[in-house]
Amino acid sequence: MITVVLAALLAALGLAVASGAVAVSAVAATSSCAAAYSVPNDWGSGFTASLAVTNNGTAAITGWTVTYTYAGTQTLSSGWNGTWTQSGKTVTVTNASYNGALAAGASASAGANFNYTGTNAAPASVTCTPAGSVTPPPGSINATPASLNVTQGSTGTFTLALSSAPTANETVSIAASGNTGLTASPASLTFTPANFSAPQTVTVTANATGTGTTTFTATGSGYTAATITATEVAQGTGSAPQLHVSGNKLVNTNGSTVVLHGVNRSGTEYKCVQSGGIFDGPNDQASITAIKSWGPVNAVRVPLNEACWNAESYVGSAYAGAAYINAIKSYVSLLNSNGLVAILDLHWTDGTYTGPSSGCSSAQATCQKPMPDAAQAIPFWTSVANTFKGNNAVIFDLFNEPYASRADNNNSAEGWQCWETGSPCTGISYPVAGMQQMINAVRSAGANNVLMLGGEEYSNDLTGWLQYEPTDPDHNLVASWHSYNFNTCSTQSCWTSQVAPVAASVPVVAGEIGESDCAGTYITPLTTWLESAGISFLAWAWNADFPCSSGPGLITDYTGTPTAYGSAYKAILQALPAS
Repeated sequence: MITVVLAALLAALGLAVASGAVAVSAVAATSSCAAAYSVPNDWGSGFTASLAVTNNGTAAITGWTVTYTYAGTQTLSSGWNGTWTQSGKTVTVTNASYNGALAAGASASAGANFNYTGTNAAPASVTCTPAGSVTPPPGSINATPASLNVTQGSTGTFTLALSSAPTANETVSIAASGNTGLTASPASLTFTPANFSAPQTVTVTANATGTGTTTFTATGSGYTAATITATEVAQGTGSAPQLHVSGNKLVNTNGSTVVLHGVNRSGTEYKCVQSGGIFDGPNDQASITAIKSWGPVNAVRVPLNEACWNAESYVGSAYAGAAYINAIKSYVSLLNSNGLVAILDLHWTDGTYTGPSSGCSSAQATCQKPMPDAAQAIPFWTSVANTFKGNNAVIFDLFNEPYASRADNNNSAEGWQCWETGSPCTGISYPVAGMQQMINAVRSAGANNVLMLGGEEYSNDLTGWLQYEPTDPDHNLVASWHSYNFNTCSTQSCWTSQVAPVAASVPVVAGEIGESDCAGTYITPLTTWLESAGISFLAWAWNADFPCSSGPGLITDYTGTPTAYGSAYKAILQALPAS
């Protein structure tokens, strides 16, 4: 799903109309922001408006408000990534809870659908007002992640960096207390005025017999200390199943069929690129215990951002490269130690795309694109494969929601060919990585993990999946299907005619299911059918700041208090037999 941009899928039905951008900055002594307005899609009676908000000041801001006025009959229908209101011809947009805080130079996006008659002229000016500057805190030592699990006899890592430059070389010392079975190396790190923000790696080694928690404290002169909590986990305790494909089933090492049930944990695809961190909400044991409290959950899907993993230049160093990778590794380890399969999904990618159903006009990985870009997706999957090979409790979901056919004016045959083999792809200007190239990248790295391949039309269309199925020397491919109440294939007759034939040949995982009405009227019959067909499913999304209608969000807090939609899904899980 396009994270928190569900409404965009509902309305992006026509061809893109080129539109110039209008940007007017609000200037203040210590803080400032600018908003650029564009129209990526216009279908004659309605259109999609896109706002790119940038902190162009020198201080961080805590929020932003954009205002502009139309000259015509444009009427607001629905908005996302912000609170949209309209009074007369004037439109006001205030940041959402997750994209208001922007560091200097950072950006966020918002969008909305409008109806109109006559002409659709862009507003003459757009004003962005920052909520207020943030006074930089005293210098601190930043640790990523703040908690990790380490299995007996193995290692884990965390990184340290300084929030501000020292006047001379700064030594950061690392001390341990608690469980003596965990040790950190090196015991100290040196940061210079030039490399203070570059994360440095500390390796935590677990002995063969210890259990319990160790607190590592990193201290330096003039900097607020950082604490890292590491927990030593016994081998085999609650370990997740090691999976492979057998016929049309997922099976464990004993050959027993495994059907996955779980949730999507969104945040790691967008927080890092918005300079707001890595996770949206807690990623500790308590948060996973809350997920498991809903019933026999055995899988969590984790969306990823290739720019953060690959440490592209526009991502803040505290959230990129080793810092991002180590945070994901630690979270995967924690999921696996709780008996949960981790599904790693490539969600946001690079590439300029302004055609039908465009989520944003940026070339950066700040929204969902129709297909992955070859320049970054191939090295991303090579690195992910090298990181997790040998752990088949991790599944690789190669690309979240392809829509190459839609980019090609709904040419299904050409879209599926692009899906399989990549460029050339009509309607997509950047070099595209097809499913075959990404499979090759993973297998060339020596990883034989199960691979999920989402179908066309935002993974809702599986009609061409078997015809265009790529070659996998390990025969470990799974069809990924997404199903929401607003999708085209949203009836049982469609499920039977389009999904069931694929499920008869290969395993199918419904990697995202949900509905936009804060209810369970869609997912209840859907999951009944999926269970009868032996198809795995995971609901979108375990995020407390997602509304149940436009997230759709399952919870209101991270202890697991459900929304109305979440209550329906919780009841579904609790009715399942124990796994």
